[in-house]
Amino acid sequence: MKVRGFCLVLAFLLLFPVAGLSPARAQADDPNAAATNVVLTVPRKDYSIAGLITHLPGARTFKYGIALFAGHPGILRLREEEGQIRFDLGGNFLLRSRRHWLDEETLVLTVDAPSDQWSSFSQQFREDPRYGEDVKALLVEAGRRYAIADWTLVGTSEGSISAFHAARMNPELARRVILTASVFIAGRNGPGLSGVDWDAPATRLLWVHHEADPCAYTPYRSAQQFAAKSRSPLLTVRGGGPARGKPCEARSAHGFVGVEPEAVLAMRSWVKTGVVPPDVAGP
Repeated sequence: MKVRGFCLVLAFLLLFPVAGLSPARAQADDPNAAATNVVLTVPRKDYSIAGLITHLPGARTFKYGIALFAGHPGILRLREEEGQIRFDLGGNFLLRSRRHWLDEETLVLTVDAPSDQWSSFSQQFREDPRYGEDVKALLVEAGRRYAIADWTLVGTSEGSISAFHAARMNPELARRVILTASVFIAGRNGPGLSGVDWDAPATRLLWVHHEADPCAYTPYRSAQQFAAKSRSPLLTVRGGGPARGKPCEARSAHGFVGVEPEAVLAMRSWVKTGVVPPDVAGP
């Protein structure tokens, strides 16, 4: 009877998968590995959406959830290999600096692309209602498991498109949205935020941009213009470095290199107080 019961349970799990938490270790080269890192996977119809949960070891009661959306291509490929959590885009600004968000009441959820979008996670798909429902399913499950009702969506570079549209489609979940190093100018990957109706969003919005951002699609002057269009504040970041790599990559001022802690702590302050901090200056 025990064997038969086990087989029935196994068959049920195979036929009806449930949202799963995986407690594997973070990849060894991740500077955030000292924190607790857990993969949360939520099954959808014939695909899934996953997120990497990060919080302080021992923290149990959370008030704030910060959902992060990485830059191009936005595909983390969250997975486990030999007992370790693996993911792509580890050098992205939001992934490499996620530990700076953490305190006893703040949890971070880094959002992967839906599994059926791992080959092509287009900007146009991110505007689609299905993507809004996918992100909602992940946030609702994370909120249920960790008792979080207060979510802030944070995107960087092309991830700002993901964060903006996910917040637009889920105003009941996303209390705030922070758009950093945002793609303002249309390019071969899509329209960016160039065609957005800034009268539509119901969620509080903060722009964060480095004054010396060298990327052609994310100029600082456009951040000033879009902040005015959206009637939302702009937090300016200066300093940091040294830069390396191409202008639109994560180790330049476009990725807030050398000023990550200062930028993140300023954003966290806005989340908790609603007051826009003074401009951020790095070393």
